[in-house]
Amino acid sequence: MDPIKIVVFVIVALFVLTFLSGIRIVRPTHRGLIERLGKYKKFAKSGFNWIIPLVDRMIQVNITEQMVDAQPQEIITNDNLNARVDAQVYFRVRDDEENVKSSQYHVNNYQFQIVNLARTTLRNIIGTLTLKSANSERDKINTALLTTLSKETQNWGMAIVRTELKEIDPPKDVQETMNKVVKAENEKVAALDFANAAEREADGIKRAEIKKAEGIKQAKILSAEGEAEAIRLVNEAANTYFIGNAQLLRKLETLEKSLMNNAKIVIPSGSELVNVIGDMAGVMPLTK
Repeated sequence: MDPIKIVVFVIVALFVLTFLSGIRIVRPTHRGLIERLGKYKKFAKSGFNWIIPLVDRMIQVNITEQMVDAQPQEIITNDNLNARVDAQVYFRVRDDEENVKSSQYHVNNYQFQIVNLARTTLRNIIGTLTLKSANSERDKINTALLTTLSKETQNWGMAIVRTELKEIDPPKDVQETMNKVVKAENEKVAALDFANAAEREADGIKRAEIKKAEGIKQAKILSAEGEAEAIRLVNEAANTYFIGNAQLLRKLETLEKSLMNNAKIVIPSGSELVNVIGDMAGVMPLTK
């Protein structure tokens, strides 16, 4: 074989191998930093990129949202109770060149750093709260943690998307005591509700009895008023009719006494006594 052809073949093969070994494909979820002999050279976006083998080096950085677990830790609260606390931090590296560079050149292993920063921040925040307030103010703790992490990582080329407090668990004996307190409070509320219901029922019965008594009272008043009215009418009738009859009866008694002694009495023909005597005798009065 011709030595010249061999040399050409070797050169072409080396060229092809060099070209192929320098190909770097960057996915849409990543960005690349190309370094040449340890010095930053250029920014590589998604797609096809080529570097000089053995001279250039590409660092690919994930720019999608990521999550790190702050890992459970024991924190002493303001009321001297040990609480087991765990949280999650969601973040992403900004996709522009300066921020991608900052994530590699301004911090060493940003994921590890975020975890430790989150743990330290949680100790500072929860250490100022009681266990009860820490459990009831989770949103406040998340907001404070997010604010602190965003401030501390602003030079790391990333955005803290959100933080989530996974758990704040007290010691087992404290948890049992808290459960008993909650149970007692629930029973107290139930007892108050029952007492209020019983009181409302008693008030209803009382009002019903009052209404019933008022009805009986009104009925008796109306009955008494009816009886009084009847008595008044009887009295009026007696005053109207009985007094005249009594006078007539008195005249008859006087007449009877007179006739017993055969006395002659002149009675006017138009008087009521003539009519009375006529009625008693069964005859009609005389008329002219």
